Amino acid sequence: MTATADLEQLAEIELQREEEEDEGEQKKASHGPSTTFDLDPSHPYYDIARHGIIQVSGDDNYGRKLIVFSSCCLPPSHQLNHRRLLEYLKFTLDQYVEMDYILVYFHYGLKSRNKPSIKWLREAYSEFDRKYKKNLKTLYVVHPTNFIRIVWNIFKPLISHKFGKKLMYVNYLTELREHLNYDQLCIPPDVLRHDEMLRAAQKGGPAPSVKSPPPRPPLPTQQFGVSLQYIREKNREAIIPPVMVQTVAYLKEKGLRTEGIFRRSVRVQTIKDVQKLYNLGKPVNFDLYEDIHVPAVILKTFLRELPEPLLTFRVYSQVQEFLNVESSLRVTRCKQILEGLPEHNFIVVKFLLSFLHVVSQESINNKMSASNLACVFGVNLVWPRHGSISLGALTPINIFTEILIEHFNTVFGSRCPPAQVTP
Repeated sequence: MTATADLEQLAEIELQREEEEDEGEQKKASHGPSTTFDLDPSHPYYDIARHGIIQVSGDDNYGRKLIVFSSCCLPPSHQLNHRRLLEYLKFTLDQYVEMDYILVYFHYGLKSRNKPSIKWLREAYSEFDRKYKKNLKTLYVVHPTNFIRIVWNIFKPLISHKFGKKLMYVNYLTELREHLNYDQLCIPPDVLRHDEMLRAAQKGGPAPSVKSPPPRPPLPTQQFGVSLQYIREKNREAIIPPVMVQTVAYLKEKGLRTEGIFRRSVRVQTIKDVQKLYNLGKPVNFDLYEDIHVPAVILKTFLRELPEPLLTFRVYSQVQEFLNVESSLRVTRCKQILEGLPEHNFIVVKFLLSFLHVVSQESINNKMSASNLACVFGVNLVWPRHGSISLGALTPINIFTEILIEHFNTVFGSRCPPAQVTP
């Protein structure tokens, strides 16, 4: 007990020392959150959610939900009910813990004035039972300091070896690019500035700009990361992309009754291997992988890597206004939005949603209702042209997608293009 008390005191001292070192940086950076978050005041946790501490950033490259916790958005402790913060964190996680997910913790901005107590951290860890820990694949701690390492030592006796292996320290934001869809992350401006200063200090000069290398021209056989039009031109005018045709056919035959289909991830290397086969124009035999979740993740990955979402960028703003539509008129509004799509996009969306409607009809066995499927597919069907999807933006996306799945026949029934294809 004495050793723990000593570590706690050491953690406090270390945090104060880090604050003093950051003093010059703080004069240049803003205090507290520097982004405003549009949120419905009727949100059950509006008092917490409005700070933007917790954000859901869609899926990563392999179909796992990305949940972000930003310390710099924490207001001073006397202005925040930490019990409510814990409840809100659980409320957010409860929507996703049945599927694989990733946590990204931005440590920069944690100060004495806004830091939850060690006691609160203990309570939080004890309340997160196996339900929350089981499907957490990785916890990325970005910009770790000695304070983090000391706190980790305090908790080490409580943490299982298996959970400990899920922790990954990330010193610079560029390292996240290796693991996540970096452009999709909700990164606070203060964290971006801090990262630039760290990289400048490391180089002994101004921080180099973080840019991806120029993209290579796509292969003629490329399937991932290219437009629907490109795929159509290179595949003998095939309306439905081959990846979608093959994954949907396989899943319809062998995966409709699989519990949690589309909720599980698979080995990252397996996904890369399958993508490579498709991009090289080689045949893919899903039987060889002996895992029905492989084609499920490949389908989601294909949608997520389209340069423009299947529902197009234009539809995003219309979906964000969807909650303003009266409940009784929402199916009609969905129909109007879908009928405004380009014909090619409409045909591909109709093909996909027809399949998801079939999946939802097997929900007694697979536990994937229209609502559950919407949580998985919504962010893979529509996203903004610039920036990432905020937590507040997810609700209209999910409700819109749920209606498309549940009321498929009504929404899509009246428009039947000559070239349409059914799964």
